[in-house]
Amino acid sequence: MSNELKNPFAATNQERQARKKEKLIQLSTQFITWLLVIPVVAIIIFLVYKSWPALSVEFVTENPKVRMTAGGIWAPLIGTFFLVLVSLLIAAPIGILAGVYLNEFARDNWLTRFINLAVVNLAGVPSIVHGLFGLGAFVYFLGMDRCLLAASCTVAVMTLPVIITSTKEALASVPMSFRVACWNMGATKWQTIRTIVLPNSISGILTGVILQVARAAGETAPILFTGAMISSRVADSGWDAWVPYGLEDRFMALSYHLYIISTQWQNVPESFKFGTAAVMIGLVIAVNSISIGFRIYLRSRKKW
Repeated sequence: MSNELKNPFAATNQERQARKKEKLIQLSTQFITWLLVIPVVAIIIFLVYKSWPALSVEFVTENPKVRMTAGGIWAPLIGTFFLVLVSLLIAAPIGILAGVYLNEFARDNWLTRFINLAVVNLAGVPSIVHGLFGLGAFVYFLGMDRCLLAASCTVAVMTLPVIITSTKEALASVPMSFRVACWNMGATKWQTIRTIVLPNSISGILTGVILQVARAAGETAPILFTGAMISSRVADSGWDAWVPYGLEDRFMALSYHLYIISTQWQNVPESFKFGTAAVMIGLVIAVNSISIGFRIYLRSRKKW
């Protein structure tokens, strides 16, 4: 007597084969996922190993000295921090509001489709082209000169598509029943968006902001034409030593600094080059970790 007749609830051969295939697919996808993680971990370990002789508190807090062959990277580090902060303050409100309009208010017509196409195309423009645009639009046309503000505006334009797209997707993920229930209570459309839709989509919006931070910290081409400089004279003590740049000043950035000491400057210790790269990656990881932790906290408060 077959197993099916002995136990009518036993798995058939077809079901067992399907489970084996499912298990195989699960193991395959898990293996591919770990393949993505291994290069990242390997890069970080390699950078830390090569930069270990230079890594110290003084390396981070001191300014470059002796034609960048001694001292630290404080001036490029704080320049990168200001670049990311100012570009985020410009891009985040504009990108989020544009995403709200496109998802909540805009009608499905040729104009909306044209705007969506423009956003997609803007995301595919090479960063060097954004740098030339920033040079023409902000430096020459608006007369900003080459400075931190012009570079931040250029980076903000470059990262807008990511924030707009992530905002649209996050807003679209909020169930329509939430909006309908709020409208039935007499709330206006803006009240519904402000009190219901945005709070329930903030974790998804943060995804675009996180990507913006990572890209802004690592870009070189857009700031090359609009405000970054090879080196700058920084005070040895006082407030100007810790905050050496204003919005109208040219500035040093970690990405450009790393390029210069790796290809243009002579007699720079190898540990300085890898130390600069390690600090830049560490900065991105730290900001992303804080943002991801905040996003997880917001998701844990969702009721759906």
